[in-house]
Amino acid sequence: MLGNLIGGFIIIVVGTSLLPVVANAVVAAQAGNVTGAASTITGLVTLFYALGIMSSGVALAVGALRNAGVM
Repeated sequence: MLGNLIGGFIIIVVGTSLLPVVANAVVAAQAGNVTGAASTITGLVTLFYALGIMSSGVALAVGALRNAGVM
């Protein structure tokens, strides 16, 4: 249980520390030759990255608490 909670915490910390790098890469990609719908989809990469970090961390924490019998 504790290992899953620590793992979830590490995923959240590392993922959020890499979020500015992903955002800068998206801005650099949009500054190139990307227009229209491709630019909109590229702009959503940061959102989906943040949602992925959040959902993986929450899933690990819920799994650990469920295995411990808390939930």
